[in-house]
Amino acid sequence: MKSDISVIILTHNEEKHIERCLRSLLVFTDKIFIVDSGSTDRTVAIAESLGAKVVYNPWITYATQFNFGIENTPFQTKWLMRMDADEYVMPELANEINQTLAGLVPTITGVYVKRRVMFMNQWIRRGGYYPIWLLRLWHRDKGICEELWMDEHIKLSEGETVQFKNDIVDHNLNNLTWWTQKHNNYAIREVIDLLDIKYNFAEAERVIPKLFGTQEQRKRYLKQKYASLPLFTRPFAYFLYRYFIKFGFLDGKKGLVWHFLQGLWYRFLVDAKLFEVEFRVGKDKQAIIEFFRNEYGKDLSSVQNRPVSVRQ
Repeated sequence: MKSDISVIILTHNEEKHIERCLRSLLVFTDKIFIVDSGSTDRTVAIAESLGAKVVYNPWITYATQFNFGIENTPFQTKWLMRMDADEYVMPELANEINQTLAGLVPTITGVYVKRRVMFMNQWIRRGGYYPIWLLRLWHRDKGICEELWMDEHIKLSEGETVQFKNDIVDHNLNNLTWWTQKHNNYAIREVIDLLDIKYNFAEAERVIPKLFGTQEQRKRYLKQKYASLPLFTRPFAYFLYRYFIKFGFLDGKKGLVWHFLQGLWYRFLVDAKLFEVEFRVGKDKQAIIEFFRNEYGKDLSSVQNRPVSVRQ
């Protein structure tokens, strides 16, 4: 018997990953809703062949796209689940969902699961990268995705949470050139997110920062503290903390590549882009908004929903 849950996935050219993802979900649900932003490969065909419902919606931000998915899912299940196309559910977690979800008391409105990150086919176990607890299952109408440019979390409006024992796996199969290009784009969003801490470009629902709260609350708290550290010194401090104090060096050569690129190179790139913003337009809030509108086509002051077209 399938669980009373549907899954929302955002896609764009994910033909390498989507079948693996969907087959891991079909163990516990056949209600899968995909919001695609214009794939030109076989993503949509593969998804539909496996029974997923696919709609097209133009990309604005991750949060806008995912909240569109929440608001427009055709499935009226008690629970919703968030997945990325390059992730999959471990068989143990699929069984845990089937066996445990229906028996949760009504006051439980959210479920945390662990994410394990794979890089070059290796599980990154150290450097603070496992376990990463993420709120991925929640009662419909009880959660939304934060309207942020980066590190968006599901925010519950009420209720309590529990932790399941087993994992989802983040295992992207693209090459390192793709990875660095992706993180170059991520860096722009990260810059906006860090500037938003200072300038508060737009009011939005957000996770409340707490050092001793949930993992996403703690992450938000630490991010705010990180934002207050000196430019260009904080990437090195973060890498040293991750690689030595959190034993990232025990992840071997592949771990060195991961922790250096994700923990130092990427963070330094973010700081360089922040430095460029100040060099180009200074610290005036409106000038910064105009800079991102003109240079990157991103509107920091507001995000508007756009109409949807359904694929027939």
